[in-house]
Amino acid sequence: MIPAYIVDAFTQEPFRGNPAAVCILSSPIPDALMQSIAREMNCPETAFVLPQDTGFILRWFAPLQEVDLCGHATLATSHVVYEQHIATAQQELKFHTRSGLLTVKKEGDIITMDFPQEIATEYSIPHWVIEALGVKPVYTGKNRMDYLIEVKTEKEILELNPDFIALKKMDSRGVIITARSSRMGYDFVSRFFAPGLGVDEDPVTGSAHCCLGPYWQQKLQKNTFTAYQASQRGGVLKVLMSESRVYIGGEAVTVLSGNLTV
Repeated sequence: MIPAYIVDAFTQEPFRGNPAAVCILSSPIPDALMQSIAREMNCPETAFVLPQDTGFILRWFAPLQEVDLCGHATLATSHVVYEQHIATAQQELKFHTRSGLLTVKKEGDIITMDFPQEIATEYSIPHWVIEALGVKPVYTGKNRMDYLIEVKTEKEILELNPDFIALKKMDSRGVIITARSSRMGYDFVSRFFAPGLGVDEDPVTGSAHCCLGPYWQQKLQKNTFTAYQASQRGGVLKVLMSESRVYIGGEAVTVLSGNLTV
């Protein structure tokens, strides 16, 4: 049996934020089995964490394929590791991943992740992608994983109704749409779509903020942000920029625990 949890990340409330499944392994299991479990759990991401002497091996699987970087599932995994006393609240967690070493610290209820910057450069996104999104960009860019589009107003973000069937043909992991926030207490808002991974809209995307942090740092000439991802579930992220890293913080809540029989 494999201990398994569903955790809502980047929220204080159950059934908001972004759900992730977290599976605690005692020994390695085949990739095909991890993919089957992720498909069965049917969360935007399922994390598989294997404790080691040097920290943890951490891998993330969307319902259709493994991904290189996932923020909300890392937050969910860290929450479980602390909550289940696999590590003490004072310990820094070290995760060995496909995106290198990621470290995590806990201060009170906030879990903060040390992630790489994923800087986007200006790029002409195919016109059919813009049409499928139904947006009027003021900037388009791309990093190694995603397209990035800035639009003029938060209202445009909230009213988006993309053509997900068309967007499945994108040659990127997904597309980030962002705008400066018009609401009190937030610097910018975003939404993230990745239908090619089996996730039409990801509720709250930590890894997208590895791109959004540097982007808004340059635009707003500041280093700390409170960001809101404006999906139906919604989520809040604290973003702090350093010279080459992005520190992404948030809260999480466990909504289900049990055991997988495989």
